[in-house]
Amino acid sequence: MMKNKDSKQIRYWLNAGSIGISFVAAIAIGTLIGFYLDKKFNSKPYCTIFFMIMGIAAGFKNMIYFIKRANVYEDLDKKN
Repeated sequence: MMKNKDSKQIRYWLNAGSIGISFVAAIAIGTLIGFYLDKKFNSKPYCTIFFMIMGIAAGFKNMIYFIKRANVYEDLDKKN
């Protein structure tokens, strides 16, 4: 059976590892949506640029969320 401290460390590192994946996924999804809309409406490259910027903003928002969540884990460790 895993100790409570080990469990918290594993959660912390899994959370840290998901930051990069989330950031890249948000940018890729935004870019793909923009690319699709550009093809559909023949508005190249405006939708791609717009949705790529929105994906970058979403990626940073997710990054801040994950960092705040990691800080909560650290605060819990300090209290225990």
